[in-house]
Amino acid sequence: MSAAATDWREQIFETLKAHDIRQVYYVPDAGHSRLIELCQTSNAMRAIVLTTEEEAMAGTLGAWLGGEKSVTLMQSSGVGNCINMLGLSKTLRYPMLMLITMRGDFGEMNPWQNAMGQATPKVLEAAGCIVFSVERAEEVQPTVHAATNMAFEGNQAVAVLLRQKLIGAKSFGKD
Repeated sequence: MSAAATDWREQIFETLKAHDIRQVYYVPDAGHSRLIELCQTSNAMRAIVLTTEEEAMAGTLGAWLGGEKSVTLMQSSGVGNCINMLGLSKTLRYPMLMLITMRGDFGEMNPWQNAMGQATPKVLEAAGCIVFSVERAEEVQPTVHAATNMAFEGNQAVAVLLRQKLIGAKSFGKD
């Protein structure tokens, strides 16, 4: 199946497998649900559900110290929960890969999502993270591949923002 015919969530999963990502930290999120399902059924990955996103910051450090690669899946609102812990990667120079589904972005219908959605890139950059944005399905695989290389080859915190133009804006019956 060609990259164009493959669902972008499956492209992410295949890219994570190719990079030998072994631990997947997540708080349940509709935008990541298909990717989470793929990771949960993989014999090569351990999907670890969290109560709050900041737990992933310590989990990624533990994975790295244990010789394994990890990824954190979260929604942009979860970035606000991680502010105190985000600097850990920069201070200790360990790799942290984050895939973040965006809210408060293109077409957002919930105004309370806008503040953190708009702040997410700035918060991540202020904490020393390298940030990439993806709006189109054909950008997903090369961006996740590049971000994974930068994180694990350069011991960097790298975030890929999966924008609402890609994932779709939520609608609760109003269009």
